[in-house]
Amino acid sequence: MTTHTSSTAAAPESLLAAPDQASQAQINEETAVLHREYADRVAAGEHLTRTMHNFPPYRSSLLRHPTKNLKLVDPETIELWSPAYGQRDVAAIESDLTLQHTGEPLGERITVTGRLLDSWGRPQRNQLIEIWQANSAGRYIHQRDQHPAPLDPNFTGAGRAITDDNGEYSFTTIKPGPYPWKNHVNAWRPAHIHFSVFGPSFTQRIVTQMYFPGDPLFPLDPIYNTIRDQKDRDRLIGVYDHDLTVPEFSMGYRFDIVVDGPDATWFEPEEGEH
Repeated sequence: MTTHTSSTAAAPESLLAAPDQASQAQINEETAVLHREYADRVAAGEHLTRTMHNFPPYRSSLLRHPTKNLKLVDPETIELWSPAYGQRDVAAIESDLTLQHTGEPLGERITVTGRLLDSWGRPQRNQLIEIWQANSAGRYIHQRDQHPAPLDPNFTGAGRAITDDNGEYSFTTIKPGPYPWKNHVNAWRPAHIHFSVFGPSFTQRIVTQMYFPGDPLFPLDPIYNTIRDQKDRDRLIGVYDHDLTVPEFSMGYRFDIVVDGPDATWFEPEEGEH
């Protein structure tokens, strides 16, 4: 008689945090200290950015954030006048990430709809919005993502849409899963979708992320917590909207993007791919 024992497969060593990396508890404490320090400085009347660019709990930000004054460079003419998009430049199927292959992708189907607005509430029409994301198991299709989660042969995880005259866009996709990212020991990113928004010129591209309500990883995630105030962090969370939920088909979320002003959506440096 043969006895079978079950065990959980260990992640490859290359996917695990180094022994000298911080624990989650240490990251949490560092984050709390920085939030308290910034709150005290704001209370004292100091004007600070809403995002903490030098944020040690987000380890790789130390190498990426600006350390010198920005240098103004005149853009080339092509950068000021392109791209110019219209409704016929992007196929309708590009906004449905569940129809890009011959089979059905695995996971919870969702519809994400919103408006692209300026600080005055004016719709931004004919703007290109691109999204990319992990699949329902929390894995990206690119080669650098090698953590032990399955790829979905029917899901690429990228789509495009053009805003209409009301600044509205809509995507149908699969809800992404969380994934490990080795910032510290047992570090996991909350489920999210990346958004890239183009203005009327290449120099106006901005990138952000949409999260999902009630994610238990929010207080543990250094990237999410680089934003000082909870009200600003809340602007990155899509709102469940039952009116957008399609019967027998998909759950609906609304995610409006404000590109400037005091109510602007938080945008990230383009180098950030987490």
